[in-house]
Amino acid sequence: MTPYKRKTYWNEPAQTGWDRSYLPEILRGLAITSRVFLRNMGRWMTGRKGALTTYYPEETRADYAPLNRGKHVLTQRPDGSPQCIACNLCATVCPAKVIEIEAGFDPADTAHPKFPLRFEIDYSRCVFCGLCVEACPEDAIRMVKETPGLTSDGRMQMWLTRDEMLSWQPAKDVAKPYPPKGAPMHQEHRP
Repeated sequence: MTPYKRKTYWNEPAQTGWDRSYLPEILRGLAITSRVFLRNMGRWMTGRKGALTTYYPEETRADYAPLNRGKHVLTQRPDGSPQCIACNLCATVCPAKVIEIEAGFDPADTAHPKFPLRFEIDYSRCVFCGLCVEACPEDAIRMVKETPGLTSDGRMQMWLTRDEMLSWQPAKDVAKPYPPKGAPMHQEHRP
């Protein structure tokens, strides 16, 4: 099996000699940091409100909305596999087209034979609208309040993979539970 090759972007940024020298950018960063520090220090010394510190993850910011849509997580079945049945509804309804799903098939599992081999979200283009959560018929994808780490050196590090979505904050309280593997889908009672 050949590894999946992601597409290249038409607007991939190119560094100039000025950008590679780093010194002007370091001086600009120090100027911004010094300006913010001196402004907050001046406010603190005069008794006005300055910078507010939130001790994350023990505290969350008070100005976040109670239904803040943050990082995506996949819910799990009791055996730890993803609740997702690879129906591609979330990828279809996504306005930014950032969800990519590759489906697998397990003929031994009669209750839920389809499962995602690959489930990835491109956070460099995601608009965090929540339509993928609303479209999912199996309650397989959710968005939790915590803000994802969106800073990175390049776009390729901003892909959220299936393993990270299953292990970051495991959720097993699905609205539509499935029977365990090997159980018959429908049992008919005959007199």
